[in-house]
Amino acid sequence: MDSENAVTSGFMGFQKRKKLKMMVIPSIFVPEDWSFTFYEGLNRHPASTFKDKTLAELGCGNGWISIAVAEKWLPLKVYGLDINPRAVKISWINLYLNALDDNGQPIYDAEKKTLLDRVEFYESDLLSYCRENHIELEQIVGCIPQILNPNPDAMSKMITENASEEFLHSLSNYCALQGFVEDQFGLGLIARAVEEGISVIKPLGIMIFNIGGRPGQAVCKRLFERRGLCVNKPWQTKVIQAADTDISALVEIEKNSPHRFEFFMGLGGDQPICARTAWAYAKAGGRISHALSVYSCQLRQPNQVKKIFEFLRNGFKDISSSLDLSFEDESVADEKIPFLAHLANVLKDISFFPYESPAGSRRFRSLIAGFMKTYHHVPITADNVVVFPSLIVAIESALRLLSPRLAIVDEQLSRHLPRQWLTSLNIERTRTGRNVEEEITVIEAPRQSDLMIEMIKKLKPEVVITGIAQFESVTTSAFELLLDITKEIGCRLFLDMSEHFELSSLPTSNGVLKYLAGTPLPSHAAIVCGLLKNKVYSDLEVAFVITEEETMFKALCKTVELLQGSTAIVSQYYYGCLFHELLSFQLADRHPPAQRNAKQTRASKVNDFSSSTISVLDQAELAIDEGENSTLVHMDIDQSFLPIITPVKAAIFESFARQNITEPEIDVARGLRQLISGNYGFPSDSNTEFIYADCPVALFCKWVLCCVHEGGTLCFPTGTNGNYVSAAKFLNAEIVNIPTNSEAGFKLTEQTLTDVLKTLNKPWIYVSGPIVNPTGSVYSNKEINIMLSICAKFGARVMLDTSFSGVEFNSKGVDGWNLRATLEKLSSTNPTFCVSLLGGLFFRMLGSGLKFGFLLINQQSVVDIFRSFAGLSKPHNTIKYTVKKLLDLQEQKTGDLLNDIAEQTELLRSRYKQLKQTLECCGWDVLEAQGGISIVAKPSAYLGKTIKSNNSSYTQEIKLDNSNIREVMLKSCGLCINGASWTGIPGYCRFTFGLTDSDFQRALDCITKFKSLVSN
Repeated sequence: MDSENAVTSGFMGFQKRKKLKMMVIPSIFVPEDWSFTFYEGLNRHPASTFKDKTLAELGCGNGWISIAVAEKWLPLKVYGLDINPRAVKISWINLYLNALDDNGQPIYDAEKKTLLDRVEFYESDLLSYCRENHIELEQIVGCIPQILNPNPDAMSKMITENASEEFLHSLSNYCALQGFVEDQFGLGLIARAVEEGISVIKPLGIMIFNIGGRPGQAVCKRLFERRGLCVNKPWQTKVIQAADTDISALVEIEKNSPHRFEFFMGLGGDQPICARTAWAYAKAGGRISHALSVYSCQLRQPNQVKKIFEFLRNGFKDISSSLDLSFEDESVADEKIPFLAHLANVLKDISFFPYESPAGSRRFRSLIAGFMKTYHHVPITADNVVVFPSLIVAIESALRLLSPRLAIVDEQLSRHLPRQWLTSLNIERTRTGRNVEEEITVIEAPRQSDLMIEMIKKLKPEVVITGIAQFESVTTSAFELLLDITKEIGCRLFLDMSEHFELSSLPTSNGVLKYLAGTPLPSHAAIVCGLLKNKVYSDLEVAFVITEEETMFKALCKTVELLQGSTAIVSQYYYGCLFHELLSFQLADRHPPAQRNAKQTRASKVNDFSSSTISVLDQAELAIDEGENSTLVHMDIDQSFLPIITPVKAAIFESFARQNITEPEIDVARGLRQLISGNYGFPSDSNTEFIYADCPVALFCKWVLCCVHEGGTLCFPTGTNGNYVSAAKFLNAEIVNIPTNSEAGFKLTEQTLTDVLKTLNKPWIYVSGPIVNPTGSVYSNKEINIMLSICAKFGARVMLDTSFSGVEFNSKGVDGWNLRATLEKLSSTNPTFCVSLLGGLFFRMLGSGLKFGFLLINQQSVVDIFRSFAGLSKPHNTIKYTVKKLLDLQEQKTGDLLNDIAEQTELLRSRYKQLKQTLECCGWDVLEAQGGISIVAKPSAYLGKTIKSNNSSYTQEIKLDNSNIREVMLKSCGLCINGASWTGIPGYCRFTFGLTDSDFQRALDCITKFKSLVSN
């Protein structure tokens, strides 16, 4: 190298500090204002920041900063990294120039080490060298270029030893776009450096970067904050904008966006000017400058933030631009960051959302019980807790379960109850008991305990639901008085403690929980609590009910399953994470078990369940009551356990990661209109009402209540989802079954439908389609249009339930629905004729575990009745954001989403064939299915045969018939199926096959095992 091309660049960190000898060449940066300012910023940090630490310098250039840091602060190791191979070679030369004296001997520092011990240089694209070699860093520093006019083609060239000096210089600028939202400000490279740094930096490590202030200080600071870093600015100065730098690209950005870049007039200007003004001023001969700042930042919750970015790196980088971990309120950060880390772990580790009891995830219920035990010394277990989607759903469900003639509800809790309950004047109690056709009457009362007690004494209700006023909540007195008066008159009490329940490590005193710490909850009382007071997601609600009476616990579990299905698992994850954070630092079993009074406080004549309610709950084939470590295989539930496709995972995480979601981003109406128009030809104009809920079953139940309110008769085809039929019975609907037969695939036919409808006055018809649940049959377009024409003739109200459709795997030759022309023609034939369309999204998208339902009603009179039954648990904004994201992807027909759905549809086709073959080989008569995730089969070869049941103390022979085959298969093989009483088809059982690979294989093994047990 010619000596004239080598320059000696010096810096004086302190008087008598030695100068460094440096060589530079044209293809690397010459040290200038940017790097000098950066070094000054490093000098602002205490020596302990670097002493004995492992650090990396990004974009080391000729290596002078790495060498200077090692010389001054004696770090353990400095890795100087640069993408330019010639820069790395020059850095090594400069290292030897400063590590050896004039005689070529090593220069030792105070710790008897040389610069050669402390510094190494490597060719590396940002931190790739450290990542590939698993090097953890305590500091990352970088004076990284900002690109004013990114050149996407520059990086596509080959990096070779023979590359031109000009190319290698541009390479040092990392000219390519980096794929980050910060690219538009020229900060994409720094954004990538920060995200790579998060993966290799130790939890307490520091990242220090030099950033030009042209994008504006707020933009620069936000780059770090939205990625979960706490930022301070130890040093800032101004530098003259290089005369040869073209800022016209920034002018163009300002022209097309509201953003304004930040320049100054000369070094003395203190008022910022925009890029357009700076451009004009510079063109006229003026000198413009911009701020140059050194930012020092640390991860605010390092372990959690690292988990979040690890998840994003593994196939979810596209959603990193939506991530926002910047918070003004630390308490918000304390909630959101741990949850996002937990959600990232869940989505990374699981391929599907596991089956959870309708009563709520056992883990979540255990966390609630653990919080009660740890913080309030209330010794309850998961089997005392039932989870509901919301407080109002819990209250309404309890009232429907108990069916009281008269209930008193405090005025703050009654506002979302059905209007009919709040307007009824029938408050007399009859001696003969409640007539199931009569409405519940709810009287609103003040929350203040003395006024409430007076009301209870006078009216003698069967159920009381109330909270406790704030000034009465500290002591147990008000609660004890309510317990005593309700016990005295034989009344059920549900006490709402939502306003006084705190998810905090320092919860305030609570009289209700004080009482429960010392005394068991009386059998006539239960505690209700809505969890809504979180810091982050204002509309994300979950509620729970605590009861220590086993009968009430089981009844509430069945009620929530019938009326809601279950509570969204992601909502339970969120609040479960909050409970877990509050319990994780506590020592287990540190406190002795609470000593409670053993007195029995059972009311002698408490209002109990009606005989009709008991009958419905006993006859319904609902979820099997499982233990904590159950190994049962579930072929009895309407949930897909196939792998959650990547677009669904991405949409879920993005919905929770975002902040300040706008209304258009959660408006799903347009996407749903296109979905139902494209798939069913269902008209949805401005007069069509869209109603949303957590799940389709909740909307179905409200529709049933509309039927009951109108005095209608609800008609189910034989072979309908058994849970829906049981829910209608539970809601006291008058039900008629429309006969179907195996020859027609247990679908409605023209003749049978006509024969039934002509005998009814106000028919309401439920039809599952195009795919029929549970049979898997498919209604063709011709068949459904004929059915609708018959319904119109008799003025029927019709619900088309599409929530089990969208996965047709064996329907070749069956045309899709196009209902528009038929419905427009029929709309004027009979004024009472109305078609409502019920749907969900996640069977179509195969996004198991997510709950979303929609209902379209096109007749205002039905809408008005439906709205009178308030209390729907609405999907929160994160779910609507997820739904809209997926609907948009489907509309765009993006390859990933469509390919994933096609793959899983093919998997279901294969599963169907395997299951059908296994059942037929084992003596079952299988009905041909065309779609869905279930089939029905008749155990023809087993009826009348016997099987030995081995109990612990004796062996029993059981003769198999249609009524006991479900129970026998469960006990002998651990396989859960639905029996004939659930399908409604005499002799036919249902098997679902949307299982995990391992569970599906276990299910096939169970079917085979059952055959061998019967044969033996």
